[in-house]
Amino acid sequence: MIELAWHAGLDEAAVAEVEALAAAATAVDGTAPLGEHVLLHLHRDDAAHLLARDEAGVLCGIAQLDVADGVAELVVHPDRRRAGLGTRLVDALLERGSTPLNVWAHGQHPGAVALAARLGFTAARELWQMRRDLAEPVPVPELPDGVVLRPFVVGVDEEEFLRVNNSAFDWHPEQGGWDLDRIRDGEAQPWFDPAGFLLAVDGHGRLLGFHWTKVHTEPEPIGEVYVLGVDPAARGLRLGTALTLAGLQHLRDDRGQTRVLLYVEADNSAAVRLYGSLGFTRWQADVSYRR
Repeated sequence: MIELAWHAGLDEAAVAEVEALAAAATAVDGTAPLGEHVLLHLHRDDAAHLLARDEAGVLCGIAQLDVADGVAELVVHPDRRRAGLGTRLVDALLERGSTPLNVWAHGQHPGAVALAARLGFTAARELWQMRRDLAEPVPVPELPDGVVLRPFVVGVDEEEFLRVNNSAFDWHPEQGGWDLDRIRDGEAQPWFDPAGFLLAVDGHGRLLGFHWTKVHTEPEPIGEVYVLGVDPAARGLRLGTALTLAGLQHLRDDRGQTRVLLYVEADNSAAVRLYGSLGFTRWQADVSYRR
């Protein structure tokens, strides 16, 4: 018998169990089942965590719910699937959560798509993963006069980054509204590399835009355009193009990556066009289902 129980912030042992379960699912599915936002908030009590354990106490599944926003993610261990546990987790989310409830399905796994349809969810938002082969030529970035690139300095640049990030993404449900704790979480990750966090500044040192890159090692080595943003006051300078290209050069030349990925809202036509013009093509999609 599998028991479900709600928890606030998880302790280190439970976090490690969740990370191991997610890694097992990634190995089978080829796609990470939980977003980075979920993993970063496992230890914090600003989200509710639903753990499913068998009679021996082994973790079989987890769901995380942002109660304020009504957004959830979940995963069932590959060895425990097709036994109704996914349905039980979603039912518990519906009982605990707000209306409407939004549940992410990463990579549109067939089981998740079928579960959404069976429980009356409809697709409400689509996030594309696009990829590019770095063996293809990367044009030299062209910066406006007076603008230079430099790496991020920990302990110095956080406030300016937050100012530009939150202005550039004031419309975005995950990327907007960051605070110092959120960027500190990123700086604490083992993949964090300030040399790959590129800042475009003007002659007065004011931040105009940034390209925060990331390198994945699992399930495969690949670079990522992690976050790219431009101050709305600096739009029209083509900084988005220059920053993207500079980050690609860093990932290829300094980090030895041969491929790169990024995530973009499917309905953000301007961003999709920009990345398409730079050689990126659609690889897969994450879908947020709503009921």
